[in-house]
Amino acid sequence: MSEIVVTRPRPGVTRVAMNRPERLNAMTAGMIEGLHAALAEAAADPECRVVVLTGAGRGFCAGLDLGGYGEPAGVESAGAVQRGLATQRHIAGLVQRIRRMPQPVVAEVNGAAAGGGLALVLASDLRIASTSAVFAVSFMRVGFSACDIGTSWMLPRLVGAGRAHELMMTARRFDAEEALRIGMLADAVAPDELSGRVGKALDDLLSMPPLSLSLTKQAMWLSLEIPSFDAAVELENRQQVLTMMTADQTEAMTAYMEKRAPDYGNR
Repeated sequence: MSEIVVTRPRPGVTRVAMNRPERLNAMTAGMIEGLHAALAEAAADPECRVVVLTGAGRGFCAGLDLGGYGEPAGVESAGAVQRGLATQRHIAGLVQRIRRMPQPVVAEVNGAAAGGGLALVLASDLRIASTSAVFAVSFMRVGFSACDIGTSWMLPRLVGAGRAHELMMTARRFDAEEALRIGMLADAVAPDELSGRVGKALDDLLSMPPLSLSLTKQAMWLSLEIPSFDAAVELENRQQVLTMMTADQTEAMTAYMEKRAPDYGNR
């Protein structure tokens, strides 16, 4: 049984599902390598416009499998520090890969997301959860720092520093309703409505010009790091000029004026 299942449920959409339901999709080194490969393939696919990340069964991802994580390939002969650092970078590189993908990534959070699983949710561009989902910054529960896999950077920017400090320092569980209230989620719906709600989000995303959507994702994340208002405006200026020169921008404007659905060619 493959631990990563990739499907294409509709044109323009790649669905990547973590598939260890008996372990709430807890991640091993091999599973993380599979995620890296699946996301890299989607990123390079010109037909892929949106990626959905989800889990099989009743969990999204319970974090790392502490009972048998293993090591990434190629570190067997390294020293202890070098081996540990390579393993850590292999794990943390997942959230960096999601951030750098040209396509928006939608987290379809069907159940528990803890530790590294929560980090995957935070790194996604749109986060929609079932009301059965629960979350936790759980690293300290097993003796590690709560600052891991990008969580200390992403969570404060989504929910504010004060709330992030409390969630990270107490490692308490919080439900989807709270996650929605504090701004971590875009929506939380009943379990039997999750697929339809994600489908509606995909409709919205697929109705946008591909390059415009990709550049918007890029600028939104970069704007969290840009040190000044003027620098952010200059980035926006360049993106507007780039999109203005595409055939899809002309098509979008024409379709809007003619009151019809646009037909984008990513050109």
